Amino acid sequence: MSIQSVGIIGAGTMGNGIAQACAVSGLNVVMVDISDAAVQKGLSTISGSLDRLIKKEKMTEAEKTAAMSRIQTSTDYNSFKSCGMVIEAATENYDLKVKILKQLDSIVSKDVIIATNTSSISITQLAAQISVPERFIGMHFFNPVPMMALVEIIRGLQTNDVTHGLVQGMAKALGKEPITVKNAPGFVVNRILIPMINEAFFVLAEGIATPEDIDAGMKLGCNHPIGPLALADMIGLDTCLAVMEVYFNNFNDSKYRPCPLLREMVAAGYLGRKTNKGVYNYN
Repeated sequence: MSIQSVGIIGAGTMGNGIAQACAVSGLNVVMVDISDAAVQKGLSTISGSLDRLIKKEKMTEAEKTAAMSRIQTSTDYNSFKSCGMVIEAATENYDLKVKILKQLDSIVSKDVIIATNTSSISITQLAAQISVPERFIGMHFFNPVPMMALVEIIRGLQTNDVTHGLVQGMAKALGKEPITVKNAPGFVVNRILIPMINEAFFVLAEGIATPEDIDAGMKLGCNHPIGPLALADMIGLDTCLAVMEVYFNNFNDSKYRPCPLLREMVAAGYLGRKTNKGVYNYN
């Protein structure tokens, strides 16, 4: 048994990236968001991404046409009824995810696998919100999804072996390298990464170095392909803050205190690349 059709909730950065990876790998995709404008923007992003692959001679026009033909868009969760799996890729907000999952659970059949792309929220806690928690799992992709090989597969306390096996197989079918981790705030990668980004904001706030020098230091001194502040702009400062708040609330440890500068920038709407201004200016 394998998964042939995938539903995706959210047509933003992560949602359209997952949709692209699935469609290019031959899976049928249903991408749903709250408005036609949102899903069309996501579809346009995928088309542009595939065009760049064509220019690099990594894809043909015919392959792009075939991939795009596999993507159906909708604003209605009833469109997921034909899917063997649905991946929730909405904003990193617990209450929003619970609302989405409950709505989805009332529509799809009881044997459909439901996954979440959360980067920090408890899989066990989210699984408890649906009627068959054994079929719930975390499937954490990394940005940009079409390029990044890693997928963290997170088992909640309730997740059964069948669900885990199917999702692991699906990740490999996408050309990804899955690692299986236990349910814990931040899992593995973000548990290490986001506090490092938060510390970079403390270094910036204390005036120890410029953003450019902080990023150059980590790239040249630690062989990172991108500096932590530039990476924060790519991830979204609001997402970085939300993840740090999850750590701080769950661990009750001051080492996870979000940097006040990070809070201030999010409050100002300086969220990074998606708003054309974050630590750096992208206008």
